Amino acid sequence: MRQIIDLHIHSKYARATSKFFDLAEMVKWSEIKGVDIISCADFTHPAWYKNLNTNLEQVGQSGLYKLKNSDSKVRFIISTEISCIYRQADKTRRLHLCILMPDLEAAGKFNQALEDRGAKLASDGRPILGMSAKEVLQIMLDIDERTMMIPAHAWTPWFAVFGSKSGFASLTECFEELTPHIKAIETGLSSDPIMNWRLKELDNITLVSNSDAHSGPQIGREANVMDLKNKTYDEIVDIIAKKDKQRFLYTIEFYPAEGMYHVDGHRDCEFFCLPKETEKLKGVCPKCKKPLTIGVLSQVNKLSNISESKVDKTKHIPYKSIIPLPNIIADYYGMGRGSQRVQKLFLDIISNPSVDGGNEFKVLLDLSETELKKIMPDVLAEGILKMRQNKIKIIPGFDGQYGKVEIFSKAEKEEAKNNKQGELF
Repeated sequence: MRQIIDLHIHSKYARATSKFFDLAEMVKWSEIKGVDIISCADFTHPAWYKNLNTNLEQVGQSGLYKLKNSDSKVRFIISTEISCIYRQADKTRRLHLCILMPDLEAAGKFNQALEDRGAKLASDGRPILGMSAKEVLQIMLDIDERTMMIPAHAWTPWFAVFGSKSGFASLTECFEELTPHIKAIETGLSSDPIMNWRLKELDNITLVSNSDAHSGPQIGREANVMDLKNKTYDEIVDIIAKKDKQRFLYTIEFYPAEGMYHVDGHRDCEFFCLPKETEKLKGVCPKCKKPLTIGVLSQVNKLSNISESKVDKTKHIPYKSIIPLPNIIADYYGMGRGSQRVQKLFLDIISNPSVDGGNEFKVLLDLSETELKKIMPDVLAEGILKMRQNKIKIIPGFDGQYGKVEIFSKAEKEEAKNNKQGELF
């Protein structure tokens, strides 16, 4: 059975997260987006952990949980993100790490182990730990060997295992003798699988993709698609650990140029450039003469040892790049994705009776051209087809600023502004 899985989100207890982002909101938006299994988020936070124990119940012995008193088919997996800030080899390291636990009991033991070492878990849903990634991994393994650590958004500059500002040149440098326990990394919004495939060290590492959502509408902007037979925690981590191409069908990816750190730049000066230009500029902003924030593309170029043309794609799990449907509609109308007109058409489309299952992924991934044109304006349907064929233009993101997608021509946007057709669906 095809299951869409998002292993990394946050709750209302995490910094810069929607105050409405509770379990019911997670279920609601998972159903809207078409996500079947979602992270429970932030289980290290004491108040949230109590909330999870009160409001979730395990489905049999599966290690997956459902919301109590709900008939929703959405399931929760016990996972969270932590932040490690520490010194190693005379350099300050800052890493974000995704942590998967087989059940809430194991998560509670992990929380207690961190508190015993002085961690202030109530400070944030994503706590800052003054211990190494390797030390945290050993704590996890001592609790339960079924736990899994996945370096989060592995290439972003400031908080990532390969980050240009405070990361490492290899997984081995970071995790040393425990490196064999690292079975996967998270690509993050600013890189896609083919960029990661250029690093030989990652040949046997599974690439996962998750939303890192801070609000409901962000759920599933990246995700993992697996063929699950038993729908259990153990099955999911086994598929990841074995890089099982038969059961791990594909990942759903942001176009990396849309990510906040894809190319090099300086946001204050509204300046960005590609890696070759950065070399010419010696890493200095030409406007203010301050250092540029070196993005993911440059860091991949620096650490990679395989050219893109020589990547053997058959060795790896495939992927599909998408643009969230509200973003496509927003570009069509030439207005913000949160505007009333965009949201109305979005909800009208996914709730159309002809959309079996009624969710965003059905529309983006599954419907034919004919089916799409039955539930939306023809030009908008053609925009989805352009996305599937990678026939889009993106102004790249840099230094913490998202990239901008351009799908429709000026004439098509002008037609959409003056045409009420979209409100008829």
